[in-house]
Amino acid sequence: MRILALGDVVGRGAIEHLGEKLWQVRSRERIDLVLANGENATDVHGLCAADAKELLACGVDVITLGNHTYGKRDLYPFLENETRVIRPANYPPTAPGNGYTVQDISGWRVLCINVNGRVFLEPLADPFEAVERILAREEGKFDLAILDVHAEATSEKLALARVFDGRVQVIFGTHTHVPTADEQILPKGSGYVTDLGMCGPMDSILGTNAEQVIQKFRTAMPTRFDVAPGPVLAHGVIFDLDPSSKKVTSLKRITF
Repeated sequence: MRILALGDVVGRGAIEHLGEKLWQVRSRERIDLVLANGENATDVHGLCAADAKELLACGVDVITLGNHTYGKRDLYPFLENETRVIRPANYPPTAPGNGYTVQDISGWRVLCINVNGRVFLEPLADPFEAVERILAREEGKFDLAILDVHAEATSEKLALARVFDGRVQVIFGTHTHVPTADEQILPKGSGYVTDLGMCGPMDSILGTNAEQVIQKFRTAMPTRFDVAPGPVLAHGVIFDLDPSSKKVTSLKRITF
């Protein structure tokens, strides 16, 4: 099984880019399952229902979210009804949506989980406990598991990866929009990378108009952030997984 995980999608240009390229990449690389973090897809801050539907039509099988999950109110009812879009599982139980989904991929039941980190972010519930609870609740109902850790601190991402090595086969980080060069197979066979990067405009600061970000840093005044114009690249990682052994055999970064 080949799984493609794509970094944070930033802006309309990134959605259009995936619409043009993703199905070609899926075919060329023989991808079985695509996950993408969509929390910045609509105007940097959130994901609207229309853009979620478009990302799914582009070839994304599961959309994960993060600390901007609730930036667009029209997504709330959509989250309640669309199992392919999940929000961090450590939000309060009353928050719209679900923190995980089980999808049938090539005859394998794949559990996809999303959690938010707590270091330098909102003080949500314990992400370790959230994952433990989901694995226990779904025991016997899935064959393979995937975890998106949407977090600021690399140490927190690595800690979650070490705790769930061997129990969650594919673990990756999102949120910082900068791809890391530490793709690896952990001691118990899980594939891991600290951050996938982003799908967004390259002439930018993390996908945002550079001048606006610089103004914010230099003046400390409230500043509107817009998606930067210009060419877009998509960054992600391909995980090769042996479903019978439940171990990742290789992984590689990909840019298109």
